[in-house]
Amino acid sequence: MLRLQRAVDGFSKGIAGLTAVLMLLMLVNIFYDVVMRYFFRSSSIGMQELEWHLFAAMFLLGIASTLQAEGHVRVDIIYDKLAARKRAWIDSLGVVFFLFPFCGLIAWYGYDFALEAYNLGETSGDPGGLPYRWIIKSMIPISAICLAISGFGMLLKNLIQLRNNA
Repeated sequence: MLRLQRAVDGFSKGIAGLTAVLMLLMLVNIFYDVVMRYFFRSSSIGMQELEWHLFAAMFLLGIASTLQAEGHVRVDIIYDKLAARKRAWIDSLGVVFFLFPFCGLIAWYGYDFALEAYNLGETSGDPGGLPYRWIIKSMIPISAICLAISGFGMLLKNLIQLRNNA
């Protein structure tokens, strides 16, 4: 079980690395767009749309790696004062009863959302905008699946802790 938990954590850390690359690409894109707009009086709708596509992908994928790093905001007035075993129970129950169903709903409806965009051949409504709108819309179910995988790693970590403290 420990090996599986490490593999899942490795997946989440890989997602964190991908998120960092997306951040760098977004910064390069913004820099290019600003230089072109202010120094060369040239602007591209496609490059501007790429900024928010990269930001959306970075944000959506970052949710999973933030969960693995336990970086999400918590109301820890009570939680921090609890014993490690009780915190493991709370986290395990939260993953099973809240996180997994939430991820399932987002993946289910997000898949239909992206598939509809693909079937319609949806593109940007702006002239010069990006084609293939389904690519960014597919990030919604992908991020939900990545979040569920990170949640599974969190569940495994807590089950290992509960087993070791039994």
